[in-house]
Amino acid sequence: MSSRSSLGALHRRFPIGQAVALGALHGPAELLPISSSGHVALVPWLLRWDYEQLDDELRKAFEVALHAGTAAALLITLRHEVGEAIYGLDARRITLIALSFAPPAVIGYTLERPIERHLGTPPTIAAGLLAGAIAMAVADRAPQRRGHREATATDALCLGIAQAFALVPGVSRNGATLAAARLRRFTRADANRLSRHVALPVIAGATLLKGVRLIHRGLEPGSVAPFAAGAAAAFISTLGSTSIIRQVERDRSLLPYALYRAAVAMAVARRVSRG
Repeated sequence: MSSRSSLGALHRRFPIGQAVALGALHGPAELLPISSSGHVALVPWLLRWDYEQLDDELRKAFEVALHAGTAAALLITLRHEVGEAIYGLDARRITLIALSFAPPAVIGYTLERPIERHLGTPPTIAAGLLAGAIAMAVADRAPQRRGHREATATDALCLGIAQAFALVPGVSRNGATLAAARLRRFTRADANRLSRHVALPVIAGATLLKGVRLIHRGLEPGSVAPFAAGAAAAFISTLGSTSIIRQVERDRSLLPYALYRAAVAMAVARRVSRG
């Protein structure tokens, strides 16, 4: 079946209710260090939803819609921080942004398809969740000595490399950058701030790139409804979950999220072992 005819059949095989549920899940999962991409892939697999039966291209196209909804909500939610960052742009900050953006941009552009093909299965996602959980638990014990204004080019590059690793489903961009910042001895509050600031350009860039590909490939009318419903649900759930950002900062410790990730990974392992 051609890609275009597959898109046309999407509305029959992908109930809008599932699209809304995945969109509602995407918002809080993006704000917490638990991997939104991993959850969007694993929840339908664990619940045996119709979404799991869609071909890879359709699922990736739908994830673009979810990221677009979440990115739009984040720009509204973090508008004051974004405005402050833009107003305070100077050569140093531009260099830091460029260094944190370059690794995921290069790796994502050159290796996106192989990563999706080989590292997007339930066992590999579970491995990413577990690896990220271990990194977060270790990083959580690091001393807190530095503020975000002390970030250097080396710090930015480390955060960029962390975001490149987060291209593997299950690792989590938020979790990887938080762990990297904590290992660089930033305070927990400042690690959260740095994680948000380096994530926005990458989320926006990835959404733009994949959105251009989606427009080039095209969508038939029957596929618009679930895509629009999922994007709207992601937008609303992200706006409704803004308190999560502050909650993560108040909780401080990454250990609860590491334990949750490990529990999900074990649930997937049990399911896989049962065939």
